[in-house]
Amino acid sequence: MRESRLKLPFAVLTAGILALSACDSETEPDEDHAEEVEGVILVLGGDTLATYDGHDSEWTGELEVEPGEETGHIAVTFVDHDMEEVQLGDDFYLEVEVEDESVAEFEQDTPGEFGGHLHGGDEGDTDVVFRLMHGTVGSGHADFVTTALHIHVHEH
Repeated sequence: MRESRLKLPFAVLTAGILALSACDSETEPDEDHAEEVEGVILVLGGDTLATYDGHDSEWTGELEVEPGEETGHIAVTFVDHDMEEVQLGDDFYLEVEVEDESVAEFEQDTPGEFGGHLHGGDEGDTDVVFRLMHGTVGSGHADFVTTALHIHVHEH
């Protein structure tokens, strides 16, 4: 009789743990993939302008534009460690910060879009930082931030 009394609490405990485990996995948020982001690729007209390796925190390449000129659309793609594009949900957006906007500006056609145009201002050099943001455009938080990429604004 004592053996059956021990089996019942153990069975109830085991069932409870299994039920909690099942509930836990059902209530976890959908995977947002931001944790897979390890880099950035900047592409203009099919040509790669610059790549960012988040593991080493280093850029390869630079951005260039002439004073008073505007580049075509530069696509900004967030990638994983294999440099493959990471599919992001609708609640992610791009924020771009140029250090000296009198030298250059990065204009997004739509706020938060993953790309834009580089405008050359005064001749000189400045830096730009790209942020993968999560939340509502303008009030989200950064999930991934690059180090500064150099921008040259010079006559060619």
